[in-house]
Amino acid sequence: MAREKNATRGGTRTAGSRRIGSGPGRGGSSPRDKAQAQAARAQKRTQRRERLGQLRQAFTLTRQADARLLPLLAIAFLVPFVLFLLLGIAVGHPFLLGFLGFLLALLAVAAMFGRRVQNHALGQVEGQVGAAAAVLNGMRGDWRVTPAVGFTREQDLVHRVVGRPGIVLVGEGTTNRARSLVVTEKKRLARFVGDVPVYDVLVGDGDGQVPLRGLEKHFAKLPRNVAPKDVNVLDRKLKAMAPALPIPKGPVPGSGRMPRGKMR
Repeated sequence: MAREKNATRGGTRTAGSRRIGSGPGRGGSSPRDKAQAQAARAQKRTQRRERLGQLRQAFTLTRQADARLLPLLAIAFLVPFVLFLLLGIAVGHPFLLGFLGFLLALLAVAAMFGRRVQNHALGQVEGQVGAAAAVLNGMRGDWRVTPAVGFTREQDLVHRVVGRPGIVLVGEGTTNRARSLVVTEKKRLARFVGDVPVYDVLVGDGDGQVPLRGLEKHFAKLPRNVAPKDVNVLDRKLKAMAPALPIPKGPVPGSGRMPRGKMR
């Protein structure tokens, strides 16, 4: 009887262990997991191809408009590479320092290429209505941009940006009208934002104004007054506000008068 009980217990343990180990979580992945992994890899490949396509297009367009692009890229690569290679030959480690110089040369080329592409993009939009909004939407960092929260019939605009500094109002257009728009919007915000700092920026080349090409640098210098978790709360609160002016869906007529709809 004792042997039969031991045999039964041993068989039970063997069967139990076989049942536990035979599940898909222990022995391998399920077909659903494999399909999800394949879809994720396919998505990554698609994103990689899109990024390469965007870089190729940016290089082609910039090279057509900027004759100095290729010489500057060559200089940006050769200067650090040659310097580190010569230094490596002088100290007896040409391969090590040459490889380090090669990596630094690639970084220098990437930085130079990004700067020339940005200058080309700014040159394309500079002088056009909404140029500041285009620059604001392309800034690096966590910035919540709401274009044209105020405007005039002469196409002066004020844009609202929410970020770590607080709220930044950016006016573009004729100086006096843009400043008036910024002051009006600042007074309207004062009733909703409490102690949140509100900065104002006028885009232009005059005294006290910020050039379009220096707009991102100006934002980077602003102090950080709002915690990252509070930026979303502030942005949602401002978006829930009623708009100050009804923004037309189409272009504003030259007369500046809005067409009247038929009464039903």
